[in-house]
Amino acid sequence: MLIRTLSALECTKLLTANRVGHLACAKGGQPYVVPVHYAHADNHLYAFSMPGKKIDWMRANPLVSVQVGERGQGRGWRSVVVDGRYEELPDRIGHKLERDHAWAMLSKHAAWWEPGALKPLMPAVSDSAPHVFFRILIQQVSGREASE
Repeated sequence: MLIRTLSALECTKLLTANRVGHLACAKGGQPYVVPVHYAHADNHLYAFSMPGKKIDWMRANPLVSVQVGERGQGRGWRSVVVDGRYEELPDRIGHKLERDHAWAMLSKHAAWWEPGALKPLMPAVSDSAPHVFFRILIQQVSGREASE
């Protein structure tokens, strides 16, 4: 098996071509990893969620990582890791352009809202639990590929 480092351009292409990654955040020394649907644009990963553990933890500690991977032929794979900073895009004056941009990037894909709006064993989304748009500012990106 051969393992090589991906170029910055290859990492960007993998991030752009995919929609699901694994978001890692931490609070009080405890890591937490969860799948997240995203859209990649302008050196950011844009996402949407209902309030919950990941949002609470990212508000407490905005330093996060996101891993995105692809399976290759045989035992091959490609993986990119983004180190970045959580930035909430609240529904307030001063954030409208950023929030509208997040909406535009995410809405290019069918049912983009569904994974972030649904929670296990919870009633339907209501006004009492407002959704959260956020982005991850990409501060560093690295990637590797394994092939036979």
